[in-house]
Amino acid sequence: MSVLTVFVQSENASSERRFEKGLTIRQLKVKLEPITGISADSQVLQLYNGDTLISSIEGDDYMIGDFPVDNFMTLKVIDTSPNSNKNKFTDLSLVEKYELPDDEYAKRSDSVLAFKQRNKLGRFSDDKSSTSDTSHTFEEEAKNMKVGDRCEVDFGEGNEEGFKKRGIVKYVGETKFKPGYWVGVQYDEPIGKHDGTVQGERYFECPPKYGAFVRPNKVKVGDYPEEDFEEEM
Repeated sequence: MSVLTVFVQSENASSERRFEKGLTIRQLKVKLEPITGISADSQVLQLYNGDTLISSIEGDDYMIGDFPVDNFMTLKVIDTSPNSNKNKFTDLSLVEKYELPDDEYAKRSDSVLAFKQRNKLGRFSDDKSSTSDTSHTFEEEAKNMKVGDRCEVDFGEGNEEGFKKRGIVKYVGETKFKPGYWVGVQYDEPIGKHDGTVQGERYFECPPKYGAFVRPNKVKVGDYPEEDFEEEM
């Protein structure tokens, strides 16, 4: 029995299918029901060649081969049911959504927010802290810092203490990448993000992965000698 390849198209589906020419139109509609989601009794079939309507396909006892259908034509399936589920699965406005309250979301440990907090990403990054407060330039906090000072950077959030890393101040001042004052630090370990260059602009020099920019309120200068990491290991 000859087999035809046609494109089946409906409001909610579009796919390539193969049917035998000997199928009756009723049998064809039954096969189209799970493909299109349209009841066989509610289907109106139209045959297209590209954008040109070739024929309406009517008469349940006729066979597909009785119509001028050829390979790679389009079989459009129209839903005539007044109680159809049109757009039920594609119109997102009909879907009831559950929104987790902000305070509950903040308590979750498996959320994107928690992941960013743990890994110091986005607004929780050490070199992007407090950037949302554009009115605070951190100029006052930067006044007592100068290039060459030994320093300690606190990675804590807000009033909470986090882990601390030591280094040397390599830059103090404003930058092109973000407003306000920043401190360029060369860490004693390769835990940084760059070599003193950000967005093509060089602010200081240090080995790759040793440099970072942090807000002055995260930095304390003083007698912070370089730690003996080999002894710790």
